[in-house]
Amino acid sequence: LDSEQRIVASKVIKRFILHAKKTAFIVEHDFIMATYLADKVIVYEGRPSIDCTANAPQSLVSGMNKFLSHLDITFRRDPTNYRPRINKLDSTKDREQKSAGSYYYLDD
Repeated sequence: LDSEQRIVASKVIKRFILHAKKTAFIVEHDFIMATYLADKVIVYEGRPSIDCTANAPQSLVSGMNKFLSHLDITFRRDPTNYRPRINKLDSTKDREQKSAGSYYYLDD
């Protein structure tokens, strides 16, 4: 699916879950789709297949901050289309967000 189709698919899935009043456990590799669908996330820490621990479910922002801090990546929201964008490493925005401990979205 292209990016527009993934957004439409995410909306359909989310609408179904809300309408059915059910809980869904979704494993998704696409960052935009995963963050759109999630209200809670489980962050895994450690070395894959060697020593790994699953943290308790946490809010989307808290979990994404933890996950992105391990990767040393910050995200901002694009002001034109509101999609997540990775900040350039060591850019002014990247340094500001890291010093504030806000790796995930710093809404302007």
